[in-house]
Formats: sequence, structure tokens, C-alpha cells
Amino acid sequence: MPLTQSIQGCLEESIGSAGLKRGTVDAYLARLEPRLASLRAEHASGKLPLLRVPERRDDIEAAREALQRLTQGARTLVFFGTGGSSLGGQTLAQLGGWNIPGDDKHGSETRPRTRFYDNLDARTLELALAGLDLKSTRFVVISKSGGTPETLVQAIAAIDAVRAGGLEGEIPNLFLAVTEPEASGKANGLRALCTHFGIPTLDHDPNIGGRFSALTNVGLLPAMARGLDAEALRQGAATVVAALLDGRAAADFAPAVGAAIAVGLAKEHGVRASVMLPYSDRLSRFAAWYVQLWGESLGKNGEGTTPVAALGPVDQHSQLQLYLDGAPQHLITVIRENCAGRGPRMAPDLAKLAGAHYLTGRAAGDLVAAQQLAIPEALIAAGRPVRTIDIGTLDEAALGALLMHFMLETILAAHLLGVDPFDQPAVESGKVLTRRYLAGE
Repeated sequence: MPLTQSIQGCLEESIGSAGLKRGTVDAYLARLEPRLASLRAEHASGKLPLLRVPERRDDIEAAREALQRLTQGARTLVFFGTGGSSLGGQTLAQLGGWNIPGDDKHGSETRPRTRFYDNLDARTLELALAGLDLKSTRFVVISKSGGTPETLVQAIAAIDAVRAGGLEGEIPNLFLAVTEPEASGKANGLRALCTHFGIPTLDHDPNIGGRFSALTNVGLLPAMARGLDAEALRQGAATVVAALLDGRAAADFAPAVGAAIAVGLAKEHGVRASVMLPYSDRLSRFAAWYVQLWGESLGKNGEGTTPVAALGPVDQHSQLQLYLDGAPQHLITVIRENCAGRGPRMAPDLAKLAGAHYLTGRAAGDLVAAQQLAIPEALIAAGRPVRTIDIGTLDEAALGALLMHFMLETILAAHLLGVDPFDQPAVESGKVLTRRYLAGE
């Protein structure tokens, strides 16, 4: 397994009365055994397609070919979509350096630069379209339902800008879409646009929701646009599914243990917030992806805990005070990358001049590695629950495993909470009201 999880910092024996007794953890794990059995059955029957994604390869080639056709002659590749249609792709693209100063241009001489527009802002969209060289820009539009209004606004505005630029005949070469297959009696505005203009379209699996779609073509298109190995991402995810299928007990399956800890601390000790704290710039958007996954999947019927995205080491200076000394209601998950010895080494004379003798001869990664050890220890000393997940090498396999781990952890936590992890009724009600306002009803 590319990941190693430790929950020692969540147990009473480590943090005192704020932690869970081992017997309590065992009781929650026992409640997960039937759900693990049903997940194995759903894998065998294909009822839960998410579990079969890691073994697929046919859709990778289709996505790769579509992307290659689209990006011929392109200098900029724009991704339109919101929520799960974008966060998974951003998470994968960031492993390839996207949105990291100094790393975001890696390989740019052979690939178009990548942009994501996931939050609809009228000014941003107007300025973006006005500033793009539309002849060398390509657009990927992603919406599972095809009816997400924010994404439709983006797509319609971009198509209209292309028409106004005298490029209407080029629209099939400038756009690519990902949306559900056509279904009788079901409207799909994005597919209607694509059909009218001859825009190539890849099918979004109708049985995999947006926040669970990071390892489908939704996430793989941005990943491949950044030069990542799509097969390796899937192989990493497959290691987690394999651990599920081998029949091991809940206590030996890391996502089950994580779910038991998260729900157990919430129910037994009033822990109401789940903080995701990775120590790597390349996992910053992973934390944002986790926030949607956890919040939208579990926040129902008065249940769920509030997910918080953080980033180490920077948030040691902006959030750690609260976690160490504020209200005792946070579970901190620290994700640690093996970074010791990496990066620039500190010149002895400059370290001495700065009065930082402890940095002499040390690499930048040595400081971060020390912080990754120190912060969990400080949380434990303060009696605050902390879980650690260690990654030897942060590569495609590790990220694929990390994504699948937390998707399964979320599904298992939903079982303990008695909620459906795959719907979002409150979100849908907001969409209905928005449409009514626009329609003047």
C-alpha cells in the first residue's frame, strides 16, 4: 500500500479523556462489517461502479485520444465545471504542478497551459473570455447532469465569444464536453449544445456522482493535460479496492478504521470538525476536494462533521492555535510526505548570520519533515485527536490510493451515521429556487 495510517493519536491511551477507548473503536468497526460485505457484493455485481473504475482502461484511451485531438495547436486549455466536476480534476492537475508558483509551467513547452474556472463570477468570466486568444484556446466543459446553470453560463458565453470572433465553424475543434449519455425524457442542456454545434462529447458515468468522479474521465482529462500517468493513478486506487476485496476485517482496512475514528469521536466526544492538513503544496486542492466529499456526502438529517481544508506548514501560523488551545472539537488528519533531505540546503554562514544555527547544512525539506513530526506530537500532548497518513513518494499511485481511501472512508462513515452518501437534497433545493428567481416566478 502506498499509504500508512496511524490512529494512535485518537485513542484514550495517548490523549486521555478526549480519545476513544479501544473497545469503543472495536464496537464501531463491528458495525461496519455488514457494510464491507455489501461493498464486496456491489463490486461483484457492478452495482457500485465506483469500485470498478480502478480496473478500467478503455475509457482512458478514449479520453486520451479526445484530449490529443482537442489540444492540437492549443496554447491554453480551459476547464469549465463546478464542484465535483472540477475539484477532482484540480486535485490531479496539481500533482503535475498546476497552480503552484514556480512549478506551474513545468512541461509548458510541450503542453498548453491549464486553467480552471469553477466559480462563476461575472467579472472573472468576462475578463477571461476577453483576454483569451480564442484561436489557440480550447475548452473542456464538464457537467454530469448537463443542467448545472453555472456551467451552462460558462459554456454559452464561451461559444458566443467564439462565434463573435468569427470562429463558429471551428467550434467542434475548440470544445470538448463530458456529460451523461442521452436518456429518454431527461433534459441535458449541455448535450443539446454539443449536438447542435457538433462538439465531441465523452460520457460521464450516470451512476458516479461528481464528488466521486475524480478517477473517471472527469479527473483524468486534467491529469493527462498535465502529463500524469492515468494508468498509475488507477493502479494506486486499485490497491485500496484490493484491500477491501481480500475479505480482511474492518479493523485491518484503513478506510474503515478512519470512518470509525471520525464518527466515534463525533458521537462520543463532540468532535464536530474534521481538518485535512497535508504537508505538500501538491495536496492543497486535495484538501479542498475532501471538503466537498465529506461535507456534501455526510451533512444530512442533522448528521455530519464540518470539513476544513488546511495546508502545512503555512496553517501552523494561521490555524494551529485554535486546534491546540481552542474549543476541543477538531479531528486533525496530518498527511505527511517523505521530504527529508530535499530542496535547497542552508549555507552555514547565512544560517549563522540569521542566528539559526539549527538550520546549518539542513535542506528545506528537513524543516518540513521535522514539523510533520512535531505538530502531531504537540496535538497529542495537548490532548487533541490527530491521525497521521504517511506517503513515501507522492506520485500518481499514491494520489490514486489517497483518493480511493477517502471515498471509501466517506461511504463507510455514512453507514455509521445512517445517511445516503450519494445524494445532496439540500443542494438540489437551492438549484430549484435559483431557477425560479431567474424565471421570475
